Amino acid sequence: MRSSRRHPLLVPVLLCALAVLAARPGDDDTHTAAGASAEVARLYQDAAVAAQRYEAGRQEADAQRARAQRVEGQLDRERREIARLHEDLGRIARAQYRSGGGIPMAARIILADSPEDLMRDQHVFSQADLAVGNAIGRSHRAEARLAGDEARAASAWRTLEKRNAELAELKQGIQRKLEEARGQLQGQADASVAAGSCRGAVRLDQPPNRVTGPWVAPVETVELSAGFGSGGSRWANRHTGQDFAVPIGTPVRAAGAGRVVRVSCGGAFGIEIVIEHPGGYYTQYAHLAAVTVDQGDRVTTGQWIAQSGTTGNSTGPHLHFEVRVTPDMGSAVDPLPWLAQRGVSVG
Repeated sequence: MRSSRRHPLLVPVLLCALAVLAARPGDDDTHTAAGASAEVARLYQDAAVAAQRYEAGRQEADAQRARAQRVEGQLDRERREIARLHEDLGRIARAQYRSGGGIPMAARIILADSPEDLMRDQHVFSQADLAVGNAIGRSHRAEARLAGDEARAASAWRTLEKRNAELAELKQGIQRKLEEARGQLQGQADASVAAGSCRGAVRLDQPPNRVTGPWVAPVETVELSAGFGSGGSRWANRHTGQDFAVPIGTPVRAAGAGRVVRVSCGGAFGIEIVIEHPGGYYTQYAHLAAVTVDQGDRVTTGQWIAQSGTTGNSTGPHLHFEVRVTPDMGSAVDPLPWLAQRGVSVG
């Protein structure tokens, strides 16, 4: 029989290993979190494309509306022309009747005082007949042109309305999916914060970085909410950063190049990132739903580093952004003038 004393450290080592594994997020949880982050990122791009297409359709509708107004003006002119031609026909017919246009040619010859009078009368009647024929022809052509223009205008409107309806439905469908994915992403973030266990970075596909300057705003679409130094019941003293009102899952960008010195979760800031920049400044990004970088990573200006959320001491989805002279809370400076001094106009 084997003695259990041959491996006296085996049981403690196994217990420690099990404790470590229990404290770490499971592979399935990490995979699920990564899937939610990637789904939100993909839907954001889909929503952006759909919004662009919808906006292009709206602009095309405006252009079509202007064209329709021009066509309607042309149709009105054509209708007036047809009415004028009908009046001309009636006037010519009445003139022929008053001038004896209904008298047979034999009677005209008998009643004519001279050959010259006969020829002159014949010329007058020929001109009248020609005018009547021309008026009838113009009227028919104008009516055909009017019918064609009306048909083309109606067809263009039907096509445009159908396309815009399809675009609106596509956009609404993407928005519904995006809202569902946002809820899933935030739920996973809340669970992570409650457990005090930060999940690893979600490596999302980075879009082409079109940033040309050394500094950018932390979110692409800027809508400011609570500002630096403002008061409120949710802060112990004064607000230490600038809030950007953005939906859950909005890509958060590194304001400048630097090194990630902190990725943490729990506490008032929820999930947060702190980046050290050359020159002795630090930027903080808080209340996040997910992070796409790990502590120690090098980042470039405009690189996606996180997705916004509403974790920690937060009343709703937004990004809390700070500029500090140390990596720690309490050393913040007003971020908007700081960014403005570096060529970034916000708000």
